[in-house]
Amino acid sequence: MIKEYKTIAEVAGPLMLVKNVENVGYDEMGEIELPNGEMRRCRVLELNGGNALVQLFESSAGINLAESKVRFLGHGIELAVSTDMLGRVFDGLGRPKDGGPEIIPEKRLDINGLPMNPAARDYPAEFIQTGISAIDGLNTLVRGQKLPIFSGSGMPHAELAAQIARQAKVLGTESNFAVVFAAIGITYEEAEFFISDFRKTGAIDRTVLFTNLADDPAIERIATPRMALTAAEYLAFDKGMHVLVILTDITNYAESLREVSAARKEVPGRRGYPGYLYTDLAQMYERAGRKRGFEGSITMIPILTMPEDDKTHPIPDLTGYITEGQIILSRELDRKGITPPIDVLPSLSRLKDKGTGKGKTREDHADNMNQLFAVYSRGKECKELMAILGEAALSETDKLYAKFADAFEKVYVSQGYETNRTIEETLNIGWDLLTIMPRSELKRVRDEYLDKYLPKEKVSFD
Repeated sequence: MIKEYKTIAEVAGPLMLVKNVENVGYDEMGEIELPNGEMRRCRVLELNGGNALVQLFESSAGINLAESKVRFLGHGIELAVSTDMLGRVFDGLGRPKDGGPEIIPEKRLDINGLPMNPAARDYPAEFIQTGISAIDGLNTLVRGQKLPIFSGSGMPHAELAAQIARQAKVLGTESNFAVVFAAIGITYEEAEFFISDFRKTGAIDRTVLFTNLADDPAIERIATPRMALTAAEYLAFDKGMHVLVILTDITNYAESLREVSAARKEVPGRRGYPGYLYTDLAQMYERAGRKRGFEGSITMIPILTMPEDDKTHPIPDLTGYITEGQIILSRELDRKGITPPIDVLPSLSRLKDKGTGKGKTREDHADNMNQLFAVYSRGKECKELMAILGEAALSETDKLYAKFADAFEKVYVSQGYETNRTIEETLNIGWDLLTIMPRSELKRVRDEYLDKYLPKEKVSFD
């Protein structure tokens, strides 16, 4: 029998102290019953002898210390899972938000998940096609990888996230691909953008969408990404699906963590974030991957806005340590009208070599990628030189490099948010661009690939 307590001693902001409790565990869920019968939920944050410090999911307004009752439910936060979740929209705590019926659960899972045994992990090795050339061609996403997108405030990361969710697929296994999308601490307008975009394009049919709005409680924001990852683990490891998890915006998540930590009067770390921010982020990110003996997998794209566009800020800094690379959006490219404004030179996918080549993408992929990087990098240097010394200071070859840099941004990187390119189209566009340069400058490509794939005539990009 569940015991009721009328021993609430104190309420301070989102925290409440309940005295003289018995057999209550850390992270356990509880219910608060107000004198008027209204129910609110809470979670145990800390235990000290018979005292339990709990965190409220809803507002503390109206809680009468003497008359309100608290019940502890004997379990942590759980998510009811079923394949019926596909095509549905939930709030940050897994409650239906689309006007549809409650999910009839196949099982209930603790949202903290089960740690994946490192020895049971399988190495990521299969190419995921996002339809975006700057990612597929140069910073390839591999099934089971964690590849974050680093953005800045006001930049179009929402459009890029929606495009990836619509277009991503594992080649050859299209029917068994699902997207779990968690929007954390976003505005109502952004939430409507994602929901309407997925419905309009039909992507909603293979998507589970969790939306936590900016005015929702901080504790719900902390639970939202874990809800999404629990749904992903069920679809991947129980149902054998290839699941892409997109989390936006991790910065809002970390801000909530800081708010809760401050309320608990914990000693702050860098920039006021709790000292366990690294551990907390790692617990989330490391739930992605592949398991030996399981058909399914979880690939993760966390999106975060860098405060003041600072890559050394604790959130992008720690995320970079845990994940396998990063896609960086450039404010300079955004101002030029390049869409999506992906800055390919500082971007990196550490597993790209594992997902490219013959039988995965195409035999010429690695050479094509290396040559494009080399020519674009030199082209950017030539453009900087031109800005300082004038065009007359450049040799004819240097002018070709500068011309290549402009064409590369306009044709290869800037494809808009509606274009879905196959990997063959992306590679062919790369070869077309390389015709701007004399063949003698293409030193990173094997002659056999130059003979086979480089167009014989120059392609015009004017």
